[in-house]
Amino acid sequence: MLPVGGPRLQGELSFDTAFAAQAPEMLQKWLASTAGHLHLRWVLHHLGVNVVLDVGANVGQYAAQLRGGGYTGRIVSFEPLPELATRLREAAAADPEWQVKEHALGDRSGTQTIHARPGTMSSLLPSSTFGRQWRRRLGESEEIPIQVRRLDEVLDEACAGIDQPRVFVKLDTQGYDLPAFQGAGDRVGEILGLQSEISCLPIYDGMPGMVEQLQAYLAAGLTVSGLFPVSFHATSARMIEFDVVMVRQQPPAAA
Repeated sequence: MLPVGGPRLQGELSFDTAFAAQAPEMLQKWLASTAGHLHLRWVLHHLGVNVVLDVGANVGQYAAQLRGGGYTGRIVSFEPLPELATRLREAAAADPEWQVKEHALGDRSGTQTIHARPGTMSSLLPSSTFGRQWRRRLGESEEIPIQVRRLDEVLDEACAGIDQPRVFVKLDTQGYDLPAFQGAGDRVGEILGLQSEISCLPIYDGMPGMVEQLQAYLAAGLTVSGLFPVSFHATSARMIEFDVVMVRQQPPAAA
């Protein structure tokens, strides 16, 4: 049991230290997930976000998390796989401010082939040798044609009806976050905040490394607000990927 908090936050964090020593990946993921959710809630409020682009939505887990955290603005979820998009539309059906788009985002528009895999690991990129060794499901895939659009092409539609859009982009595209971000083109300055997975160990072939990805975001005028572990390779004691939350260095004031 560990004491946590300061003058404005008091409490105790309780867990089995013996189990934690044997399963550091599980403990690290739980702690990071909890801290990340709370930090994201604060960032959305701080920036006055009223449009969240949920890129790589799967069946709506992220959007449900946002609603559970009190976010009431618009959510536009992008999911290119038909079966998942159907489930996503069902989840969003009772929420008038939650829209679903059945396509992916990338740096060029058109038809591409996605490697559809069980769970949440479908990607436009093939899995790496390391990835297949780490997770068996990365060796199981079906190639499916999907539609891909650029972010700068869909932004007006996503923000339609909102007088002063304040946009936050969440990217979870399994190795394709940077091309999806680059699709913003000259409109990148309209993105006030960003959440993206950045990789230390590539589980997909052709995905950028952490340094390359961060440099691209920094060059676009974003700066790091939070960094949270996502997955850990317990066998070699190496980090696989982080979630980074970024904010524009000088965001315009909310109205």
